[in-house]
Amino acid sequence: MLFFLIFCPYSALAWQEVVAVQSSSVQPYEDAIDGFKSACDARINRLIISELQGADVVNEINKIRPDMVLAIGMDALLRVKRIKDIPVIYLMALNPRAILSGEKNISGISMNIPQDKQLLTLLDVMPKTKAVGILYDKERTGHLVKKAQEAAGKIGVKLVAKEVHNSKSVPQLMQDMKGKIDAFWMLPDVTVVTSETVEFMLLFSLENKIPILAFSEKYVELGALMSIGVDAFDMGSQAGEMAKKILSDRSAMNIEQVDARKAVISINLKVNAVELSWLPISRVKLFISLFENSFITSTRPDCIDTFENERL
Repeated sequence: MLFFLIFCPYSALAWQEVVAVQSSSVQPYEDAIDGFKSACDARINRLIISELQGADVVNEINKIRPDMVLAIGMDALLRVKRIKDIPVIYLMALNPRAILSGEKNISGISMNIPQDKQLLTLLDVMPKTKAVGILYDKERTGHLVKKAQEAAGKIGVKLVAKEVHNSKSVPQLMQDMKGKIDAFWMLPDVTVVTSETVEFMLLFSLENKIPILAFSEKYVELGALMSIGVDAFDMGSQAGEMAKKILSDRSAMNIEQVDARKAVISINLKVNAVELSWLPISRVKLFISLFENSFITSTRPDCIDTFENERL
């Protein structure tokens, strides 16, 4: 028995089981699973919601009787949040606070990149920026705007923040910012960001030469200046580290949400506002040669820090 304990230090976790719930098998979710596996060696049983043919997710989980649930994406978190007796860890969920109400057994990895880091990165690309516009729904992203205002005050950037109550007011509110902002910061807010409003935002940006900082690379592909998003694999690894801690010590179950520690930055070279002084010339050439569609994608390991272990 002593030999077993010495040479199999992770055997205790290997006997425990985690059910990973996800809406579909899209690549970012698969990357998150791989990251989780890299940090936690518990057995993983996967439930793909789109393959359950309408079956109740919680009932399926109860049949397995796992030690923990990993919810990947907002849909998965919405389905499993009523579980009370075992720990639930979420990741890849844009705004978990919108559907949670202080459940003690639920925590996870926020997709939020610290606001000061986002603003500083924007200034690296557009150093002449003095004022940044934001539209937000207080109930959904008010907490992010509060942090953004604190960060802007410290950095010396004016934040022009306007509250939105429904998406129909977005065009007029953006028009009111004309001449008052140098850039627009698109938050992951479903009240503000719809297919109709995104189309208007991009047109407004083009016509008024006001670049957009977005939260997803897909908006850079559509015309935004840049995006600062999360690294799905690293988020999975963070979730695995959290799971390992909880599974090893159930008294640690009530762990607070933490922010994603690593950012992936995409930049649209077609937007005239871009200044590349913050990238080493060798890396600029490398990115331009690799990305024929005129985008730069970088986790910034050797430029500015990768946002690890820093919080507002």
